[in-house]
Amino acid sequence: MSEFADAGETVVRVARNGDGADRSSQTRPLRGVAVVGLGYWGPNWVRNLYQLRRAERVVACDLDRERCERIRGLFPGVETCARFEDVLEDPDIEGVIIATPVSRHYPMARRVLESGKSVLVEKPLAMSPAEATELVHLAREGGRVLMAGHTFEYSAPVLKIHEVISAGELGEVFYVSSIRANLGLFQHDVNVVWDLATHDISIILMIMGRMPRAVSCHGQSHYRGGVEDVALLALHFARNVIAFIHVSWLDPNKIRRTTIVGSRKMLVYDDTALQEKIRIYDKGVDVHRYYDNFGEFQFSYRYGDIQIPRLEEAEPLKAECEHFADCIHNASTPRTDGLSGLRVVSVLHAANLSLKQGGRKVPVENFLAGAIDERR
Repeated sequence: MSEFADAGETVVRVARNGDGADRSSQTRPLRGVAVVGLGYWGPNWVRNLYQLRRAERVVACDLDRERCERIRGLFPGVETCARFEDVLEDPDIEGVIIATPVSRHYPMARRVLESGKSVLVEKPLAMSPAEATELVHLAREGGRVLMAGHTFEYSAPVLKIHEVISAGELGEVFYVSSIRANLGLFQHDVNVVWDLATHDISIILMIMGRMPRAVSCHGQSHYRGGVEDVALLALHFARNVIAFIHVSWLDPNKIRRTTIVGSRKMLVYDDTALQEKIRIYDKGVDVHRYYDNFGEFQFSYRYGDIQIPRLEEAEPLKAECEHFADCIHNASTPRTDGLSGLRVVSVLHAANLSLKQGGRKVPVENFLAGAIDERR
């Protein structure tokens, strides 16, 4: 669960269990769930829905008939259609998953909510805070579930990191450094910030438990004018805490690594590692509190043991599918709800403004000032 504390510094409260799935109620399957968009990520949604059997009907929708035929061949019993309107008009479909290009997220999600259905929107939720806020309004007014596809918040390593930080094991967090780089895949409708940094932003907001006060971003486009393919973001939090995010479509190796430095310990999360994705280092710097003169001032470096937490690995997308189905069935609020999507979009929007202004620090609270308090 999450809530806005105020427009300037949002506090995020997260309740998690095991693999991130909600086990509260699985008494009946939904009548129907549709997946719209069968390109890069859509088939994975279909696969999980098909295997989980949480819906009596699974409908896959895409304009490309070859993609539809491939889905029918892989998953017998999954229905396919080429018209989005067929999904909207089908009375048995209770939930829709939008896995289309980013520029189509908002208009399609809006139509789903207006048709009286719940919706899960792949990251990012929308392309502006105004669009995200409107989706939150529509979902609340219609009594429907709006869920943001922040998949990593359902992954075992990220849940463990949140647990470690919440328990105070690292001490006070000083800074976070995250790298998400690979060669491709170039997107046609968004830059590398909107494509890759979304993941790291959602992870950082979750583990930090609050919003940054400002964002600065530098980037460059090398192959398509005006579409940055490499960028560096800095998220400026209160109490001198900073988080760096480096994203690139132009690196020779696939890198998915996050380092979190605390006053007591340090943590490294490598999502590309086959085993031992998290390592906690009992390393740090101590300053002698009392000294008579500058010559006596010195640091003390601590080199302790390395801890490798045990993780109960499960596919995050599976947990996400189960949670979406449970939220629809129970009319409950998703862990990564519309407000979660709005927070991430607000940071992305500030980063994009900073890019256009030569890396100037852009306050995030300007975009959250009109955010919705769901308790009203």
